[in-house]
Amino acid sequence: MNDIFEQVIFYIKERIQVSPSEVEIILSYFKPYRAQKNEILIQQGQIGQRTFFVGKGCLRIFFNNEQGQDTTRYIAFENNFATSLVSFITGEPSQEFIQAVENSDLLYITQQDFYHLLEIIPSWDKFYRIYLEKAYVNNTNRLMSFVTMEARERYHLLLQQNPTIVMRLPNKLVASYLNISQETLSRLKGKI
Repeated sequence: MNDIFEQVIFYIKERIQVSPSEVEIILSYFKPYRAQKNEILIQQGQIGQRTFFVGKGCLRIFFNNEQGQDTTRYIAFENNFATSLVSFITGEPSQEFIQAVENSDLLYITQQDFYHLLEIIPSWDKFYRIYLEKAYVNNTNRLMSFVTMEARERYHLLLQQNPTIVMRLPNKLVASYLNISQETLSRLKGKI
């Protein structure tokens, strides 16, 4: 598990400048957690009070539509953060689930501790801004792709931008991420 702390330090230092003492303080707020495959970390209706960093494994954030089908909003592989961001910010019940897709070694920080770091580490503000900007851009680009692109175009874009999703995850999750049926995904894969 020590490797995961090195991973999160590297991730943070790539984005902001922090002193060795600030790194110690930041790390003191992160707790390790080992999630089992398919474990639900946050249920719909729970308040999302944790942000997770993936050291090894994969998390997905998804929600259910009116027909009970799930749609995957975000997939986090190694060296990425994942949270039910709206719930984390507002303190309202989450509309999403967070699930471990694989056995996963994680770090988590609570919302309270995350916001406490904003008060005591000046550069943590910049870290949070960068995190929010990335989340906003990702969500906006995904929404635009659903509105402006056909399934084939979304699949090709996914292969260009994040082929790991297609290579590492089962078709059911890839289809959920692309918001298409598994049959459509099979046809698209067959044409390539």
